Amino acid sequence: MAIIAPSLLASNFLRLEEECKMLNESQADWFHLDVMDGRFVPNISFGLPVIEQIRKATTKVCDVHLMIEEPEKFTEAFRKAGADRLTVHLEACRHLHRNIQQIKQLGMQAAVALNPHSPVELLNDILQDLDMVLIMSVNPGFGGQSFIPHTFQKIRNLKKMIHERGLPTLIQIDGGVTTENAGSILRAGADVLVAGSNVFRSADPKATIKALKNAV
Repeated sequence: MAIIAPSLLASNFLRLEEECKMLNESQADWFHLDVMDGRFVPNISFGLPVIEQIRKATTKVCDVHLMIEEPEKFTEAFRKAGADRLTVHLEACRHLHRNIQQIKQLGMQAAVALNPHSPVELLNDILQDLDMVLIMSVNPGFGGQSFIPHTFQKIRNLKKMIHERGLPTLIQIDGGVTTENAGSILRAGADVLVAGSNVFRSADPKATIKALKNAV
């Protein structure tokens, strides 16, 4: 069964406590928290103070996705803020192996994200060190975009690499995930679905989460 990680980037920030309560009561497994710096991506979202408050509002996994330059400067701060899992972008890390070591030494699960133009084969020499790979199925920076179809082939390629090595590495998909395409994404080999607009803009977010959870 899929791991569902609703993205709070799409939530109503005037009602953030209520949104957290809804997720706590739903079948969501993780809280997906998108941090943007306006440099690596052309948008700014939220940062440490918001994550600190969200951490207090849930016992579920806080899955923090850093879309920022020089993530190594803030890794420890995000751990202190409450991150359980930390994702950095391949494209933002000059010394990726060192970044991953740092995350793990601080006691977090470590993941690497790939932008749509980055092939999964770029992870060939670090895959064994990762708890998860996040494949961006839209260009990062904004919610509400359409799923890029080529992502299906990237998922299949990555799943093959993981199986050939006998690794437990999870595959997370972020961008344009809906109840309509969730089954196809999971059948291609994904394990974790990030959904923002599809959840928070639906008439019944809990029911949408349940549908994503049970997609086949």
